[in-house]
Amino acid sequence: MGNRKTFYMVLGVLTLSVILYFAFLHSKIRAHTNSEVPLHADYIIILGARVKGEIPSLALQYRIDAAANYMKKNKETIAIASGGQGPGEDITEADAIKEGLLVHGISSNRIILEDKSTDTVENIRFSKKLIPDYLENGLLVTNDFHLYRAKSIAKDQGLNLQGIPAETPAVAIPKSYLREYLAITKYYLVTIFKK
Repeated sequence: MGNRKTFYMVLGVLTLSVILYFAFLHSKIRAHTNSEVPLHADYIIILGARVKGEIPSLALQYRIDAAANYMKKNKETIAIASGGQGPGEDITEADAIKEGLLVHGISSNRIILEDKSTDTVENIRFSKKLIPDYLENGLLVTNDFHLYRAKSIAKDQGLNLQGIPAETPAVAIPKSYLREYLAITKYYLVTIFKK
């Protein structure tokens, strides 16, 4: 009987710890989502997401829409469209972003392609190499759940970027946030062991 009671106490403490940890992560995510978006950025980096054939996933479409809306209001801002070609994708994510921006009426001479990256770390690393030297102030464009980790990765690479949060498709919210909690945990662990 005593062993069973101890087991349930330990299980309860572990469960509560996980809930509190996820609540902490969620608060970090929301804090970065709700920060004010600066005007007149020199450049924005639009992070890629899944493309179905040649059609942007809804998550990527929301990123494209958010970027285009910003660029329409900030006429001097250029965009770096970032993302390579993955399984089931007939074009690169960067090309899908460019096409989406063109549909919105954004001129092609304001769009730079980074079409080799396969994850967020590479998105930012490869995009950084394409930023013209004379440009200083930049923003990241990604879905709201992803912004905290993306900004943290950018800071690790010497880029202090604010963000433009794109919506997350309602149907994808539970899955997206759960995966992001795990991805942030992995990021924390990798950062700790690097030190």
